[in-house]
Amino acid sequence: MKKIECIIKPFKLEDVKEALAGMGISGMTVSEVRGFGRQKGHTELYRGAEYQIDFIPKIKIELVIRADQAKEVVTVVQNAAKTGTIGDGKIFVYDVEQVVRIRTGETGPEAL
Repeated sequence: MKKIECIIKPFKLEDVKEALAGMGISGMTVSEVRGFGRQKGHTELYRGAEYQIDFIPKIKIELVIRADQAKEVVTVVQNAAKTGTIGDGKIFVYDVEQVVRIRTGETGPEAL
């Protein structure tokens, strides 16, 4: 099993969700996060004063899938989230040792 963690621009969430649903992925966890990479934030003007915004709002999507789906999921997310501009985000892939469904006690891929 693999855990896919995606950091994307907020307005791309619906596109990514629809693309994943189109390939049969229905479960995911979505969080609003803040961070920066090469963007290094930006400067804004408020009441005539300039100030630096260091952390940019992003969306973090987490999903655990069968290992054989990982390559396709990464490609689908990359295509759906891409705008071609700086700050499009990152995709991380981790190995998952075990999954347990709390309600039924199922383990492994059956618990997904």
